[in-house]
Amino acid sequence: MSDKRKNIVLRFGIVYTIICLSFFAVIYRIAVIQFVEHDKWMALAAQTVKTNIVVKPNRGNIYACDGRLMASSIPTYYVYMDLRVPALHEKDGKLFKNNIDSVSIYLSSFFKDRTPSQYKNLLIHAYNTGEGEFQLYPNKISYSELKHLKTIPLFRLGRNKSGLITKVLFRRVRPFGSLAKRTIGDIYAEESKGGKNGIELSFNSNLLGTPGVSIRQKVANTYMENVQIEPVDGMDITTTIDVDLQDIAENALREGVKKFDAAVGYVILMEVHSGEVKAIVNLQRNTDGSYTENKNGAVSDMAEPGSTFKVASLMAAIDDGRVKITDTINTYNGLYKFGTRTMTDHNANHGGYHKITVAQAIYASSNIGISRAIVKAYGNNPADFVNKLYSMKLNEKMNLEIPGAAAPQIKHPKDKTHEWSNTTLAWMSVGYETQIPPIYTLAFYNSIANDGKMIRPFFVKSISHNGQIVKEFTTEVINPAICKPTTLRDIRSTLLGVVEDKLGTAQGVKSKYVRIAGKSGTAQISQGKGGYKTGGTKHQVAFAGYFPYEHPLYTCICVMREPGIGYASGGTMTGSVFKNIAERVMALNSNRKPSRVSSDSIDYEHIIPVSKVGFYKAMRTVMNAMQLPLAANTTDWVKAFAEEKQTRVEKIEVTKNVVPDLSGMGAKDAVFILENMGLNVQVQGRGKVISQNLKPGTFARKGSSVMINLQ
Repeated sequence: MSDKRKNIVLRFGIVYTIICLSFFAVIYRIAVIQFVEHDKWMALAAQTVKTNIVVKPNRGNIYACDGRLMASSIPTYYVYMDLRVPALHEKDGKLFKNNIDSVSIYLSSFFKDRTPSQYKNLLIHAYNTGEGEFQLYPNKISYSELKHLKTIPLFRLGRNKSGLITKVLFRRVRPFGSLAKRTIGDIYAEESKGGKNGIELSFNSNLLGTPGVSIRQKVANTYMENVQIEPVDGMDITTTIDVDLQDIAENALREGVKKFDAAVGYVILMEVHSGEVKAIVNLQRNTDGSYTENKNGAVSDMAEPGSTFKVASLMAAIDDGRVKITDTINTYNGLYKFGTRTMTDHNANHGGYHKITVAQAIYASSNIGISRAIVKAYGNNPADFVNKLYSMKLNEKMNLEIPGAAAPQIKHPKDKTHEWSNTTLAWMSVGYETQIPPIYTLAFYNSIANDGKMIRPFFVKSISHNGQIVKEFTTEVINPAICKPTTLRDIRSTLLGVVEDKLGTAQGVKSKYVRIAGKSGTAQISQGKGGYKTGGTKHQVAFAGYFPYEHPLYTCICVMREPGIGYASGGTMTGSVFKNIAERVMALNSNRKPSRVSSDSIDYEHIIPVSKVGFYKAMRTVMNAMQLPLAANTTDWVKAFAEEKQTRVEKIEVTKNVVPDLSGMGAKDAVFILENMGLNVQVQGRGKVISQNLKPGTFARKGSSVMINLQ
């Protein structure tokens, strides 16, 4: 018994001694680490910590006036594979060898840029050479594509086992494509540089946000990142642009410049009473004949305005009491000499207008009629004429939100930096020897529509952050009264005569649906030192005006430069674009509703509308708003048939890689479907799709071009 007790005590003593020794060893080791090896371990720890890592903020969004997204940043990714990760080399590379075939097949099927055998050979070579960043695909992929990539064999095991690496970049996208592209603007490929042009540049400091700071530390062979200072995301910009009106303006101008083969086309549509720019389009012809927005010439183009300036000249003279619209002017046979220069009317080859009133000189756009009236009124003191224009604020620079915006140049006879000759007054009165960007001409005509109040056109309604408005932009008055009310009355009547009088140069602008008033303009373009006829005569044509005449809602200007087809005429060329815009805008704004029709007198044959082929949910939204019956449906794309008491629908098959039958579909829906298939779409005409050059059932090869014709 005593032997057992001795054994127990002995064993306990041994264990106790070991524990004590271990304890003292730990204490000793702690002391050594703390006091002897302190610097060594701190240096090693520092190698696993990366400090002051910049955490990028999200760039703010840009919205249309109704909240629809016009520009936003979305993440895109480059994908790589680190073939050095230990898991791929364990057990003689069993994990890599077991998955190489399936990974190669999936990558080939997913990216479609190499065969499975090519992928396999490249991966094996990268594995054998120990490549740390083998690029799986040369282009960026989307987040949804990355999510799918992470589900394929091997990659689904995670980064530490598969070696899958991603590098994120942010791409600026515009959901509405080219609509207002130049006005919204672009950003540099290197996002830190910010905005490149347009609103993106003008409001770059607001959109950019404030970077944060984080610390990255390696823990258990995994990097952990801790944010020390949170980034502040950029603010959002809400513009004045109306997507639907922008679409109308862009389509109308594109049709116009193609029809007349113009080198350049501009359109600006502005709300009369607020000054909000609802649409702005800038189209320049490329070498291949296509049209894109390459610069914002509607606000920056310095050119002689031509006959649209005659209205400002007449307004000045009437307001000064030196001219009446009932005064008679002899324009002779369309040729008249001012000093050493001969002025010509556009109908000189038909014998001229001879004696006409000042009002008729505006209707007919007689250069001689207006110039003779102005020279008679101000010939002894041309400074009075220019001073009057200045008092109307026609030369005043407006602080527009678009970078590169120019300002008018109206020279003064006392300004020695600009030459003033004895013929300058005559030619200035009809829009030559001045430089005025289209948006300033628009602002002038808007003041006529706005009861004489000149206001600044603006493009941005508000700046907000996290849904809260930080700054709001409102109407800014430049000149509360551009002229006397009696002058304004006379001017408005002459602008109506341009469209509705038998002498009017814009009779083609007269519409059955909306009353339009405005002024056409046709001017020769100076070739600099070469004058106006070097290399052939080139023209700029324009039409500026407002609608509806009785209660103006919108002011619009359309400008084309160097039309190549047809006789250069502002009334015919740009006037037709203006008319199309006015009619479509008023149709869009129509407030007629079926509720106004007595239920006892409903004729369903005429009340049930004919609907375009298209997206069922959009059709249902419209029909519900109009309180019209629509058959139930569970598919996205449908054909619609107006029947006695409801609209019946039939399903349309739309698959990812097969071109569907687009007949009867509107442009928006047709373009949406085709672009989602990766096709480049060209549209001709307006209305419904009547033909397509890729037959239904054709395989949709990404990057291919497709033409759809509408009527």
